[in-house]
Amino acid sequence: MKSCYVNRAAPMQEKMPRREREKLRQRQEILAAALELFAARGYHYVSMQEIAEKSEFAIGTLYKYFRNKEDLYKALVLEQCDRFEAELVQALSGAADEIGKLRAYVQAKVAWCQRNLPFVRLFLAESRGASFNLKASLDDELRQRYYAFMENLAQVMAQGFASGRLRRIAAPYFLAVALDSVIDAGLLLWLDAPERHPCPEDPDAILGIFFRGLLATEGTGDRD
Repeated sequence: MKSCYVNRAAPMQEKMPRREREKLRQRQEILAAALELFAARGYHYVSMQEIAEKSEFAIGTLYKYFRNKEDLYKALVLEQCDRFEAELVQALSGAADEIGKLRAYVQAKVAWCQRNLPFVRLFLAESRGASFNLKASLDDELRQRYYAFMENLAQVMAQGFASGRLRRIAAPYFLAVALDSVIDAGLLLWLDAPERHPCPEDPDAILGIFFRGLLATEGTGDRD
């Protein structure tokens, strides 16, 4: 996991003074070690001392960057969310039309979860089991970020209405949340029972629920 952090931060590091690059490298390696330990054993069963040993830093170095284990975990979650959101924003801005943007969004979200499976499993497990203060503060931060990002996705829906590519079957924000929830449902089924439910990599398998609808129209022969 350590190389994931270092490689992603490399362009930023090249522009920093040497001392700042070293500080960032240390912080990234601490977070990478923490993620590996948390994913293997759970947040509550890992100590700061163990994270220090795993990252090969003195325990005092950890406390230079993080007040305590809760602070470290929050930083880990929020930095992963930054990367997640950046990829989704890029997906929405890359395609030429609204349907292409929605396909790219589904693909980007599924691909990110596939590449970051240890973190996804950790977050799903610990979001229910973390202490009240940790969960409450994270929940508020992540909720606000979620609402803001759904507004971005809702804008794509609204643009699709305006261009005539999408039918106005519901409010844009409602459709954005519904689409995101369907993606999450497919991912959760895959995570829980991959042998029964394949990863929803085909965006049209998700978008078909919206594009084609559930009801068979009379005379189409879609009745089973």
